[in-house]
Amino acid sequence: MSKRALVKYLQSLKKDELETQVLELYAKFKPVRTYYNFVFNPKEEKLLEEAKFKISKEYFPVNGRKPKARRSVAQKAIRHFQDLELDPLLLAELMIFNIETALRFNAQKQIKQEPFYKSIFNSFTEAVNFVQLSGVKSSFWKRLNDILDEVEEQGWFNAEGFERELGRLASEG
Repeated sequence: MSKRALVKYLQSLKKDELETQVLELYAKFKPVRTYYNFVFNPKEEKLLEEAKFKISKEYFPVNGRKPKARRSVAQKAIRHFQDLELDPLLLAELMIFNIETALRFNAQKQIKQEPFYKSIFNSFTEAVNFVQLSGVKSSFWKRLNDILDEVEEQGWFNAEGFERELGRLASEG
């Protein structure tokens, strides 16, 4: 169904029919509940702290178990926040926190798998692009530079890519 057809259909409904449909959607689909819960009670800071805890727990478990270091956990949280259209400052904070946490973990227990480094580089590129497009570069410039310094200090094979991305951000104003 096209958006135009949906608009036409919704306009044909009476108010009580529309309310019934929205309530049915709310009851049936978790993403609809999540959306409405966020819209009417955002608690963005709380959501951010919960996501940060989840990411930290992946690399530094609180109960002494072995770290799983699944990058997908952070990516899922970031995508969820993008879907909710979280405040750009908070979303950029989460993106950069994710990278910083992975760097801290790698400093303690160096990862041998190349996909880890590629994935963190992709996360860095995504964060740089988001920071640029959202206009929050000044808030995160130092932390992005600190990430580059740490990547170089740890001797990552793709450190030049990090430097190139940061240089691109610097040149774009």
